Amino acid sequence: MEKRKDVLSEKSMLFAIRIVRLYQYLVAEKKEFIMSKQLLRSGTNPGAMVREAGNAESGSDFIHKLGIAQKELGETIYWLELLFATEYLTKKEFDSIVKDAEEITRIVKSSILTKKRNINSNSK
Repeated sequence: MEKRKDVLSEKSMLFAIRIVRLYQYLVAEKKEFIMSKQLLRSGTNPGAMVREAGNAESGSDFIHKLGIAQKELGETIYWLELLFATEYLTKKEFDSIVKDAEEITRIVKSSILTKKRNINSNSK
């Protein structure tokens, strides 16, 4: 589990960096200020929640923090889809960053399920 958290921390930080750079590009080059701000908020939050989960006070707190990360990733994918649909992102740009978001989402979901199983097996 420790190895997985390190991977998740690293990937969520790198994703947040990509989101910040995409935000800067959208504002400077595309003059898009509304959707890009929403993307910045939702896309940088999962990394913060993963960091908080690493310092969780309990198993349920850990699950709660990662649950928030999962929801924010879903919102991020929505904003990316909307930016692509409105032609602010090319297919190549969209596919690349959405692939990262989906991979992190899978890791987050797996971490939540693992923690739930561990809590359930310890309570028996």
